[in-house]
Amino acid sequence: MKDIFIIGSKGIPAGYGGFETFVEQLTRYKKSNEISYHVACMGEENREYEYQDCHCFQLKVPKIGPAKAVWYDLSAFFYCLNYLRKHPSNDPIVYVLACRIGPFTGFLKHLLKKRGGRLFVNPDGHEWMRAKWNKAIRTYWKFSEKLMVKHADLLICDSKNMEQYIKDTYQKYTPETTFIAYGADVKKSTLSDQDEALLKWYAKWNLKPQEYYLIVGRFVPENNYETMIREFMQADTDKKLAIISNVEENPFYQKLKETTGFISDKRIVFCQTVYEEELLKKIRENACGYLHGHEVGGTNPSLLEALASTEVNLLLDVGFNREVGEDAALYWTKETGNLAALIEKTAAFDKEERNAYSRKAKNRILTAYSKEQIAETYEKTFLGRQTSHKG
Repeated sequence: MKDIFIIGSKGIPAGYGGFETFVEQLTRYKKSNEISYHVACMGEENREYEYQDCHCFQLKVPKIGPAKAVWYDLSAFFYCLNYLRKHPSNDPIVYVLACRIGPFTGFLKHLLKKRGGRLFVNPDGHEWMRAKWNKAIRTYWKFSEKLMVKHADLLICDSKNMEQYIKDTYQKYTPETTFIAYGADVKKSTLSDQDEALLKWYAKWNLKPQEYYLIVGRFVPENNYETMIREFMQADTDKKLAIISNVEENPFYQKLKETTGFISDKRIVFCQTVYEEELLKKIRENACGYLHGHEVGGTNPSLLEALASTEVNLLLDVGFNREVGEDAALYWTKETGNLAALIEKTAAFDKEERNAYSRKAKNRILTAYSKEQIAETYEKTFLGRQTSHKG
């Protein structure tokens, strides 16, 4: 049995978040009997539990601001080392999601190597560019990224654009890389159009099927909420903009309320979070269109889920999004009036035009981003049966 330790996500069962969705899918679609997954989870107490046939170890982490993520990853790594001391394993792998513990990686890898293990890293997507961090924290993230690339035995990139960035930027380390995306499925929601939970949700937010555009994702500046809200306010349409995100006590929400004045536009509706998977899928299916403004990062799970469920998808025109959507989506820029015009155009689409984009989007998922395919590729990689690329 090969032990695979996954650290860096908030854990499973998953809430919102790319890494959380990934780990949920990876363990749910596990097929190999040769692999045993161990997943680090963040919680209010230290405990262990089983979920989806994998071993979860929950760690309590102090509330120490941005350093919380570093503390969490370090605690999880030392847990893995201690587990391997008590339960020796043949060629175990510690797979670290994101580059937060770079300054400690050389030392940690040395200890892991003494246990016969290897270090795999998912470099995520330019954490050091995120607007929420101040200059000092961004400098740390960039430095940390460099050291994790230097020490990793393998870097698993969820975007071809990210893989190329790693190769070009850190060429002197000749990093070993491979590309494995996230996954989604094109199965329809199990809920009907008359399901009580769906109708209750529509009534709560005063929405109707096909009469709203949708955004789902973390409410942070680099996801370009300001541009999307401003442009929607400019658009000549009776449709509404439903935003599913956790904005409670979010200073960015208060800032946008002041700078955009969206509170005076009754079409802008903040719908809180939706954790019921089938309900969220049904809400996506019934949307007139999906707006995706993610600018930092690799392949984003919320984009894959939108392509799998929503007929018409409007994506910010950056390399990461083009790589995923190809000709199955429409693209907008941050130029004033660009997205507003695209919203007006797509709101007027007839059924044939909507169906054409829907077919392309579903086919894109089936051919390149199926959950089962991604989980299988990971298993082959962990078992040494997948090709990697030398930088």
